[in-house]
Amino acid sequence: MPPPKSISRSAPSTVTAATIVSSLLTVQTRGPGFTDLTTEIAKFVGDAGAREGAVTLFIRHTSASLTIQENADPSVLDDLMTALGRLAPEGAGWSHDTEGPDDMPAHIKTMLTATSLHIPVLEGKLALGTWQAIYLVEHRSAPHEREVVLQFAGRI
Repeated sequence: MPPPKSISRSAPSTVTAATIVSSLLTVQTRGPGFTDLTTEIAKFVGDAGAREGAVTLFIRHTSASLTIQENADPSVLDDLMTALGRLAPEGAGWSHDTEGPDDMPAHIKTMLTATSLHIPVLEGKLALGTWQAIYLVEHRSAPHEREVVLQFAGRI
């Protein structure tokens, strides 16, 4: 069966990843919710002199996560926090509560989301869609200092 005519693809391009640039981003969260990292990641890509390749983000924690989500309507982020709260509520009888009632729910929310992201870099810019932003998601009730490892691999 032939592919649908509504699909198209550009010609492949080849990049030799001879360059790897790394940095550590430290973020102070305000408690539960989303912190937009897009501008800081774009700045890292620019500072690295990145032209073609990919940037990888990895959060060094088990109770916070990373995601790419809509950046136009803040109610999307509110609804996502509500959904995560419903999936892993505090006070649900979790046995792991070493750091308080938000401890195990935070670990579950991290497992349901992501601890790393991989974003293409094309012509020196993050290849995000129009309404996409990169977020750190804090799952703990109190503010925390979080570390995100940034790494660009590609051509500068």
